[in-house]
Amino acid sequence: MNPMPQLTPLLKQLRLSGILDSLELRNRQAIDEKLSYSEFLALLIQDEVARRENKKFALRVRRAGFRSQKTLEGFDFTFNPNINQAQIMDLATCRFIEEKASVLISGPTGTGKSHIAQALGHEAIRRGYNVIFTTQSKLLGQLQAARATQAYDRRLSALARVDLLMIDDFGIRPLQPPQDEDFHDLVSERYERRPTLATSNLDLSEWAEAFPNRLLGAAVIDRLRHGAYQVVLDGETYRAPRPSPQSPKAASVKREK
Repeated sequence: MNPMPQLTPLLKQLRLSGILDSLELRNRQAIDEKLSYSEFLALLIQDEVARRENKKFALRVRRAGFRSQKTLEGFDFTFNPNINQAQIMDLATCRFIEEKASVLISGPTGTGKSHIAQALGHEAIRRGYNVIFTTQSKLLGQLQAARATQAYDRRLSALARVDLLMIDDFGIRPLQPPQDEDFHDLVSERYERRPTLATSNLDLSEWAEAFPNRLLGAAVIDRLRHGAYQVVLDGETYRAPRPSPQSPKAASVKREK
């Protein structure tokens, strides 16, 4: 007798309909390998747990808002040997999240700041943390829009609670009032509670210059730098232009991206 017709509505009622995906396969396995009832049940439960974890992971990735699927596995450390790979891999353990320590990544355009940031975000998600990846412009635009609709406090609170907030391209545009105040509010809410990761083309000593109010900027950067891990990237750009096939120099190009 095929139990599927009877099981299907019951599993759906219990919100275990995912078991149906592997039930037939596991049933054949149990028969072939002469598994006990408890072993058969354990396999089905393991499948269901794995499905739910994969679903949660996919949902956290979508909510994070990554620009692309950048991972550490896809990062070429050999291209710029000056990059401290040991430091990056240590950050990939996500110990800094439990320490509530910020991560500040600086370096010239094209040296891999955004890739490394998103890769660390992926590692955090794999460990069950909620992550938001955004740019300075997008973040401040959202806060400004929230202010206009009387939802500023709610939006600020949501950003303050996320396990890891990642702000790409900090300082690429100077902040204008009240953007500097919004940024200050957000950093202050997260300070010593949850970590913030920021990337910038500016040298770390120049970050405060992005604020029109230098006192406000100094206060923000002081909070970000306190106990933070600082990653300085340098070397050749990963965004070298692709040479023309007719170019006599094409054969000597070190890397095409």
